[in-house]
Amino acid sequence: MLDTSTKKRIDDCRDILVGKLPDPKAQIEQITIGLIYKFMDDMDKEAIELGGSAKFFSGDYEKYAWDKLFDTKVTAAEMLRLYSDAIESMEKNPNIPQLFRDIFNNAYLPYRDPETLKLFLKTIGEFEYTHSEKLGDAFEYLLSVMGSQGDAGQFRTPRHIIDFLVAIIDPDKGETILDPACGTAGFLISAYKHILLKHTKANKEGLNIFEYNKLSNLPEGKTGKPFNNLGDQLTPDDRKKLIQNFAGYDISPDMVRLSLVNLYLHGFSDPHINEYDTLSSEDRWNENFDVVLANPPFMSPKGGIRPHKKFTISSNRSEVLFVDYIAEHLNPKGKAGIIVPEGVIFQSGTAYKALRKMLVEDYLYAVVSLPAGVFNPYSGVKTSILLMDKAIAKQRNEILFVKIDNDGYNLGAQRAAVKGGQLKEAIALTHEFVASGEISDSLIAHAVLKTEIAANGDYNLSGERYKSKLVADSNFEMVDLSNEEIFKILSGGTPSSSVDEYWNGDINWATLIDLPQSEFISVIYSTERKITEEGLKNSSAKMLPINSVIVSTRATIGRIAINAAECSTNQGFKNIIIEDFSKANTYFVALMMTRLIDRMNAMATGGTFKELSTSNFKTLQIPLPPLSIQEEIVAEIEGYQKIINGAKAVVANYKPKIDIDPDWEMVELETIAQVISGYGFNSSDFSDDNPIRCIKITNVGVREFVDDDSSRLPEHFIEEYSRYAVNTGDLVISLTRTIISSGLKVAVVPESWDNTLVNQRVAGLKPMKDSNIQFLYHYLCSDSVYKYVEEQSRSLMQPNLSVTDLKKLPVPNPPIDIQNGIVQQIQIEQELVNSNKKLIEIFEQKITERIAKVWGE
Repeated sequence: MLDTSTKKRIDDCRDILVGKLPDPKAQIEQITIGLIYKFMDDMDKEAIELGGSAKFFSGDYEKYAWDKLFDTKVTAAEMLRLYSDAIESMEKNPNIPQLFRDIFNNAYLPYRDPETLKLFLKTIGEFEYTHSEKLGDAFEYLLSVMGSQGDAGQFRTPRHIIDFLVAIIDPDKGETILDPACGTAGFLISAYKHILLKHTKANKEGLNIFEYNKLSNLPEGKTGKPFNNLGDQLTPDDRKKLIQNFAGYDISPDMVRLSLVNLYLHGFSDPHINEYDTLSSEDRWNENFDVVLANPPFMSPKGGIRPHKKFTISSNRSEVLFVDYIAEHLNPKGKAGIIVPEGVIFQSGTAYKALRKMLVEDYLYAVVSLPAGVFNPYSGVKTSILLMDKAIAKQRNEILFVKIDNDGYNLGAQRAAVKGGQLKEAIALTHEFVASGEISDSLIAHAVLKTEIAANGDYNLSGERYKSKLVADSNFEMVDLSNEEIFKILSGGTPSSSVDEYWNGDINWATLIDLPQSEFISVIYSTERKITEEGLKNSSAKMLPINSVIVSTRATIGRIAINAAECSTNQGFKNIIIEDFSKANTYFVALMMTRLIDRMNAMATGGTFKELSTSNFKTLQIPLPPLSIQEEIVAEIEGYQKIINGAKAVVANYKPKIDIDPDWEMVELETIAQVISGYGFNSSDFSDDNPIRCIKITNVGVREFVDDDSSRLPEHFIEEYSRYAVNTGDLVISLTRTIISSGLKVAVVPESWDNTLVNQRVAGLKPMKDSNIQFLYHYLCSDSVYKYVEEQSRSLMQPNLSVTDLKKLPVPNPPIDIQNGIVQQIQIEQELVNSNKKLIEIFEQKITERIAKVWGE
């Protein structure tokens, strides 16, 4: 476990660097270099104490020894020069092993403040070299702060998910192990610890790495201390062979460096981590492994993918190619666990179908669905885990599906620990399935015949699709919606659109527009569209009494509302009328229906627009406790909802405001920012398989960038049309439909969108010297801009703003320190708004957990 003093030293190092290096990745790079530098000096001193001589800082490099840097005669400026020269030339030091040369490859000091360096090195000097687990854990803690998404779409896998996957795959000492997209080597280190744990004398209960680390992370005193002497049943020869069995590839030299250090600090004297493009290079194609563990990048790397011709599946998508690569590089009895985005599970593209077909027929034995918030706060992407075992796949006629709703942490940005985690149960179920082909009764798992998965040719790997009946382990009575003593189910209808007399009456007629996606459960007081009595009589639409539950069941399935006024609905809804209010509370029924959204989607049938039939809808069951308990639960959840609504009001109503000082200079926009006009690319140029992103007007919302990853252009366009490119942090403005009540539609180009082209009717803004782009952004979003935009827009039907007029837009240009101060104040305000967003997440999670408890989950 990480001790407090070591953690504090790491935090102190980051605090010292943050003023010069705000990027966490840059901080980690410098701390890594500093630690290795200090440790080499420690090893030299240890060698001298044992009667030997210095190895690392000898010959021409003796002048760079740690004590030389801190000689009282050396000024801070001289220390900076010596240290900078040392780390830049260290990769050429003939006295250090190749591992350290790799670590110092292209190393440099990115700042030139002597006092910052002196304070930083003084803190680094408090660390002492050791191969202990303590220092390895300290380095993993350092890496954990680097959660932001990388250039190739990678982001940090949470430790408990890594351990969970390793525990399922269960590697052992005789097996070769690969991570083909290893990042900072988290999977390899977890696998290594897992193997040591399996061969630890004190581990009499046979704890796996997931259970062991859960035990380790509990407050001291609540359990016994974790085992000492991990792997004490392994001989020195066993350990040497074990370390040789681990390999990792990564396309990023920075990741390779961090992996090398991480493995070295965990006892790997010669780690095998290679800078290697797994998808484009053939150099290592013939290397196969017994175990592969990976969470590869979820999107195509910057610049696109040019896969070679040895892949079985033809695709340019990284998630498809990585899964194909892993499957094809398993030994005959090989096994693998790989985290994939949901697109791999159900997308209908040819490559996705071909991949799933190959997996089902030859490799796959289980699919584990993870909650959408597992990777928060770095990403909200929904993921699953594919479990492969070539030998087991040949023996089994079924595939196991496991659905995790609770991974032991809430799904908000802070990922606070919660009770009821299902990962331990999932490990046991998958091991049981591997051993016997059967599973115990479980709410989270079921097996499906491969023939059923293959039946319609799309090989969909969504487990919910194959559930024949929802089973709930609730302490309360389960009641079918077909129970006519309590419920009546009515469908909606639509009057003929060609008969004017049917429309614009005074009868409420609900459509999806009345059930906004942003609302958990909508309350309908009035509807956007109305019909007449004649329209009601001459259609299948029916009047619903107040306090009915309205559920969308066509195309967009699962939006739920309660009507506070009488209304009818279109045919895209199934409506639950409460027949006996002594047995069912309307809001309680609506709450229970929110738990059935996945089930309803899985049951829906059809082509372009899937729909849930009335007969299938009536088969759904909900738990129905006594009315008094229903009312208690409703009161509790309504209390949570009031907090959520209050926090949402803060978020919705907050708008940054810049008070314009009349003494400020007003200048034209083009004098403080480079204005880039978009280019009219042909629609035929765009393809999902292309690597280069393009920003269209649909990507630019109101203070919001709409991340639509489908607009992609060929790789050679980035050079040919480089004048139309923007980068992360630049601004983009929609020039069409641009007038809104608060000014322009303007957004910030998100992280990892460097070298992105701008389409026609979109303008890009790049800051010039002595201008704060965030100050400009907030001003462009303000009311002050509205009048100018309105006056200059060229069309009444579809307001447009020309690039010329945009360039001439008057903007305030106060001194840069004033700009920075205003931006800082807005950031403080936005932090308070973000606190309300976190409050929303917390209480939405409370609602989810309370509903789950009713279901017995």
